[in-house]
Amino acid sequence: MEALQRLYPIGIQTFSKIREGNYLYIDKTEYIYQMTHSASSYVFLSRPRRFGKSLLTSTLHSYFSGRKDLFQGLAMERLEKEWIEYPVLHFDMSTAKHVDKEQLLQELNLKLSEHESVYGKGEEEINPNQRLMGLIKRAYEQTGRQVVVLIDEYDAPLLDVVHEKENLGVLRNIMRNFYSPLKACDPYLKYVFLTGITKFSQLSIFSELNNIKNISMDEPYAAICGITEDEMLTQM
Repeated sequence: MEALQRLYPIGIQTFSKIREGNYLYIDKTEYIYQMTHSASSYVFLSRPRRFGKSLLTSTLHSYFSGRKDLFQGLAMERLEKEWIEYPVLHFDMSTAKHVDKEQLLQELNLKLSEHESVYGKGEEEINPNQRLMGLIKRAYEQTGRQVVVLIDEYDAPLLDVVHEKENLGVLRNIMRNFYSPLKACDPYLKYVFLTGITKFSQLSIFSELNNIKNISMDEPYAAICGITEDEMLTQM
């Protein structure tokens, strides 16, 4: 009867809110364990809108933050034995839609400032890529642990201008510049996970990040987002 009494988390995409509020959660944590313990520590996942990418990213945030309490009764509780807390830099790019150059830079500034309030900012760091690189290095130095970077909807600033050659080029260069430290900071990084709607190759952003694994069409991760027929029948 307990499962029947749980509310469906309509519109809720924060894992901790679902678990602490006793909402129904379709257990995807076995896929998450498999993904985070695979050979690649740079992973990209593409899925359509409203398909659970943000909830998946939020779940990864809780997992890498060592929130064992949120995973009670889930597959992850059985699989994970260490529960190490890593510094997590989580960027939700969905707020950077319908923006021009100045608005995009303002959005990046806000997102970076939030993490800089925790880890500090170097005076010489001006551009977004310099600030991201500084954040990663300081988070590593201050915690003694490698850093996890989560970027949800990495392509959101570009989708609305994908057919506008001039604007696309300007915004793409800003985002390419912002993401560029992810390769240079490899020694300081534990895990990098990105979601989006489009394939990254189509937007030419990750041409330098050639070590990223695209699992979007990989059969073992087919059900990592969304709800399967079996999950609907057994868990709902």
